[in-house]
Amino acid sequence: MSGGATPSIAAEPVPPATAPNTPVPGAAGRRPTTGRHAAPDVQRRGLRWRAADRVVAAIVIGGMELIRRMPDAPLWWLGNAAGNIEYWVAKRRRDEARRNLRRVVQWMAAHDVGAESYHSAATDPRALEAIVRSAFRHHAHYYIELARAPRFDWNYLEKRLVIDTPEAVDAALSERKALLLVGLHFGTIELPGFLALQRIGQVVAPMESLRNERIQAYMKRTRGVIGVRILTIEEAGPELLAVLRRNEPIGIIADRDLTGSGLEVEFFGGRTKIPAGPALLATETGAPAYVSGVRRVGPGRYRGVLYPVPTPGGVSRRGRSRSMVREEAKLFERVIADAPEQWLAVFHPIWPDLDRAPKTDTGEAA
Repeated sequence: MSGGATPSIAAEPVPPATAPNTPVPGAAGRRPTTGRHAAPDVQRRGLRWRAADRVVAAIVIGGMELIRRMPDAPLWWLGNAAGNIEYWVAKRRRDEARRNLRRVVQWMAAHDVGAESYHSAATDPRALEAIVRSAFRHHAHYYIELARAPRFDWNYLEKRLVIDTPEAVDAALSERKALLLVGLHFGTIELPGFLALQRIGQVVAPMESLRNERIQAYMKRTRGVIGVRILTIEEAGPELLAVLRRNEPIGIIADRDLTGSGLEVEFFGGRTKIPAGPALLATETGAPAYVSGVRRVGPGRYRGVLYPVPTPGGVSRRGRSRSMVREEAKLFERVIADAPEQWLAVFHPIWPDLDRAPKTDTGEAA
């Protein structure tokens, strides 16, 4: 579980927008497109963009503050309702999730992994569509939990969280030391991170940059309340290495290769890339790495796991890193197979061969 999922990284990064004052390439002699000398239409567009960002930030932050103050009882219904609405209106995301989840459940059925209900979805389009619809509901629940993260406390965890691998959690989090808590965009990201903080103190983690700076600042403050020290992507590389060398823990989510620089692995039967960062950091410092995940099992109820990543020996540093990445991928499969509909990455491209395949399948139970 949990002992160490990383709460500190947004489950869904928003791609950077073009800055309002980005120069526009063109022939010499055109009017300046930046600063106070920019063309009036460019200045107006910049003002509109900034105003839109303020409005969006006010809506998002206001909504999250409202959710944080609401009682628990209506929130499960609210998350399900919001997810059902998104399922019907977000056709592109629905199609992407269906393609990705089909691959996952087909692999699970072929390897006899996970619950029988997932195996049946490998051949039954209606069963698969039910999982796709559930993925949207869990997507909504994630954001509700993110908004309510400042309310988490130790009593909350003790009453609601069951650890399926208590020995592994106790061994990993018995003392404050250098270690990597490797999480996924899966289930409830905030709760396991909070457990790690309760046991070993502050965790340092990078956060994906959001387009809207006000929302970014709000997310950083929210996570700071529960004790996570957030780094920007730009400062993460050297600082994470320094943190480990100071014998302190870090958290990082590593199931999506956002930069294209990851290492290729076999993942649910297809070839894809996952970030090399955790393996490189572990190989460089000798710090142990653990893969964790926590899933919802009902309204306000959770179960989690924590697995040590095997560390190969007797090979080159590059070979150890590649081997660790392959082991990470196997553990990711193990975590996801407990509840594939809670893997938020399914809304994004994962496997290149699926991206190249004809996009003609729309499901039979929509």
